Amino acid sequence: MTQPATLSLADGESVADLATLVRRAARLDEDGAIRLQATGAGGVLAAWVCVLPGAGLLRSGLTLGLRTMALAADAEALDVTVPLGGLTDRFARRAATGDSSTTLAVPPTTLAPPWAAQSPPRGGWEPLGGIPAEELLAAARAGIAEVATGSPEGSGAAAVEALRARVWGRPVADTEVPAAAGLAVHALGFLRPGDGPAAVHRSGAWLRVSTAVGHVVLRP
Repeated sequence: MTQPATLSLADGESVADLATLVRRAARLDEDGAIRLQATGAGGVLAAWVCVLPGAGLLRSGLTLGLRTMALAADAEALDVTVPLGGLTDRFARRAATGDSSTTLAVPPTTLAPPWAAQSPPRGGWEPLGGIPAEELLAAARAGIAEVATGSPEGSGAAAVEALRARVWGRPVADTEVPAAAGLAVHALGFLRPGDGPAAVHRSGAWLRVSTAVGHVVLRP
């Protein structure tokens, strides 16, 4: 019998960071997925979640959240996309039993959502300056309110999707950054009180908005 894959994280703080990301991403889509990319012993875990799936062949409007955590010295390499619900269940059991270990069994069920096939570039990121945290959060709050009021009960799916694409594709202030970045940092908790501006980078068709907590990677 094949042994289930495991994640060996460096410490309890890394485990807690992953649990927090999973919880927040599940609030956006409880049936969603998370891509876990572990580089191996002593490296890092890159945990990707989808905030907005985008549309079309190139997934225009795709918005991903990325959080990295330190791996243990004996961690194995891994690249798998699994249901958020599978990890939610594991973290709930850990809390109920008082499990404080730094090893986590990876859910055996794998998924292949279209967004997971999109791989942002690893290099070539050019700095575009910064964007104030307040402007990102204001764009998130305004967008959430607009989508809520513009999508009354009974609205057709196509109309709702068109509204969301319009709202979240709108630039923040006088920047290239779409409001979707604000939604992501707000929903995933990537901005903390008192944080300074988020750094903005571009690589080809991709944008990256980085804070001290995590990254938002977008394909506008």
